[in-house]
This record gives sequence, C-alpha cells and structure tokens, in this order.
Amino acid sequence: MMEAGGRTLRVATWRLDEQSDHPPILFFNGIGANIEAVAPLAEQLPERGFVMFDMPGTGESPDPTVPYNPFTMSWAAKQILEQLGLEDVDVMGVSWGGAMAQHFALQYPKATRRLVLVATTAGMLMVPGNPAALTKMANPRRYIDPNFMNEHFQTLYGGIDRDGAEHQKDSHIGRLKPPSPRGYFYQILAMLGWTSLPALPFLGKETLVMMGDEDQIVPLINGRILASAIPNAQLEVFRGGGHLFLLTHADEAIASLRKFLDAPATDAELARAA
Repeated sequence: MMEAGGRTLRVATWRLDEQSDHPPILFFNGIGANIEAVAPLAEQLPERGFVMFDMPGTGESPDPTVPYNPFTMSWAAKQILEQLGLEDVDVMGVSWGGAMAQHFALQYPKATRRLVLVATTAGMLMVPGNPAALTKMANPRRYIDPNFMNEHFQTLYGGIDRDGAEHQKDSHIGRLKPPSPRGYFYQILAMLGWTSLPALPFLGKETLVMMGDEDQIVPLINGRILASAIPNAQLEVFRGGGHLFLLTHADEAIASLRKFLDAPATDAELARAA
C-alpha cells in the first residue's frame, strides 16, 4: 500500500530491482479490474519491470472518499513512480485504462517514453459498441458469477479462441475481484465529459494502437480514430480478436508489444533525449 495523490493505493511491481536494458511499463487497468486480472501480462515480459495499481475501490485499494478524474489519478501515478525512483516509463493502458494512459502521456510527457493503447477510445467522442455487450458489461455479476461470465463471454468480449483461450478464460474469471459499488461508479464518473481528441495531434510519442476487429465493446473504428489523430501512431489489428484479445491472442499480442517497445529509438526520440 502506498500513499499517492492524497489516496491510499495498492501497488504491485515486478523486477524493478533487476538490471534491464528496457524502461519499466506503467500499466493502467480496465474499469473495475484488479491487479491480479492482468498480472499474467507482467509475467510474460520477464525482461521488463512493471508497475500497476488498483484504482480506488477496486482490488485491495480502499474506497474513494471523493470523486477523482484523469488529472488527479495521473498525478497519483506520477507520485508512485517518484516514490519508486522511476524517471521514465513506457505507458500502457487497456480499455478504460487506455484513456488514463493517454492522459498520463499528455500530462507527463517527460516521464513517458512510448505509449501502448489497447482496445480503447479517445473518451466521450467514441463510436459505441454493441448495446447487448454494453448492457452485460454494466452488470456486476460478471465479476462474481463465473456462470454468468461463461454464458456471456462471447457477447461481452467477442473474438475467437486462440492460444488455449478456454483455459485462460477460466483462469481470468478466477482472478477477478468485484470492485465496490462506489469504486465502480467513481470510475465511470471520472471519464464523463473527458476526451483526448483535441490534444492527440500534440502527443509527440511513438504510439502503438492495438485493436481487435471483433470487439463488441470498443469497435475497431475507435482505434482507427486514435491512430489517425496521433502523429507517430501505428495501428495493429488482431483478426478475430474481441475486447480481451490480450487474453485470447496472447502470443500474438506479446510479440507485437515486444516488437514495438524494442524498436530502435527514432530520430525524434533521440532529439528529445539530447
């Protein structure tokens, strides 16, 4: 547990005490998701450090007493990095966390090396997903009822199974812990009225936008919008991938992530470093 931004937050780190040629990844999770839900991603990148935290009212972080917004939570994330002695990181976010990742990179460009946006949007200015999926997404039973998740997994997350996804799906369900009602509500509230779209043309970071072409919650067009608005962005589409393609297409996703993060520094990055 760490104190940051006037809040107590549960923080997880991987391999920060190990020598590495790569900056750590600061990861922002999806709405309502706890650290354990995405912990396997950190394990699949053993050459990198990793930092992740539970949002207020999710996982083991205490309930928020007052609402927050992307600015205040980016400030809290920056304080966590400072307490860990980290000056710059690669920033990654999935779904709701992808919006947080965009805001952090815009708010703290000097702390951000590269940016990875997964199954996400530019905020309120988005093309909405399948109403059936969005309705089930809002049902808290998806966190506490494995039968509900199994029954509606295809509607919720779309995509075809690869990489042993049936086993991974069951494992994923077992790692979920429901957020508190207040924690979930405040996460929704945090993004009301927020959009990154006007600022994205000024986001001078190499950016990888990863999208599934069968995502029922965040349609592919939203990734195309992000990639066209960010000057140094590249779009990678995972065929047959739904909202959880990081799970169902794990091998492909990790390979794509490594290729992007390990690519040599661009002239613009070298100029900024100088």
